[in-house]
Amino acid sequence: MTPADTIDLYGKLTTPDTLEISRLLPGPIERVWSWLTESDLRRKWLASGEMPMVKGAEFTLTWRNDDLTSPPGRRPEGFGEEHSMASRITGLTPNRRLAFTWGDNGEVEITLTPQGDDVLLTLVHKRTRDRLMRLMVGSGWHAHLDILKARLEGTTPKPFWDTWQMLRDDYDRRIAA
Repeated sequence: MTPADTIDLYGKLTTPDTLEISRLLPGPIERVWSWLTESDLRRKWLASGEMPMVKGAEFTLTWRNDDLTSPPGRRPEGFGEEHSMASRITGLTPNRRLAFTWGDNGEVEITLTPQGDDVLLTLVHKRTRDRLMRLMVGSGWHAHLDILKARLEGTTPKPFWDTWQMLRDDYDRRIAA
């Protein structure tokens, strides 16, 4: 059994308004950190936006989910081609911990822990305001982290929107009403 075998790929609610999700990623840790913090790399799995590495710094994340995979899959009704969100860094330990506000919808904390040649990424999204937000956060982070893992492994990720929709349905069944 490998460490990756023990990780549940689905996020779990650790409190009614806090989702935690983990991925074991190929290292080294500095490489994973760069994919979290450098706009040109982060846009390939999540969202672009220059992120000053200073606690308290403000930044904007801009999503273009149609550009994450080829093909992108079928974008659900109600989602635009681009979405932006203002955020602020609330915690920072280079190569180990990054915390930031999620617009007005909570806070995200990402920690990186070396695991031999791999890196355990643990993401905690706090203060999700309601069930709909928890479904969006769970399926969104799950799909985006799957793309990050594929990019770091050098494999082709599955179409983003199709994956997101399948995961949205899964999280709808997994997260209590």
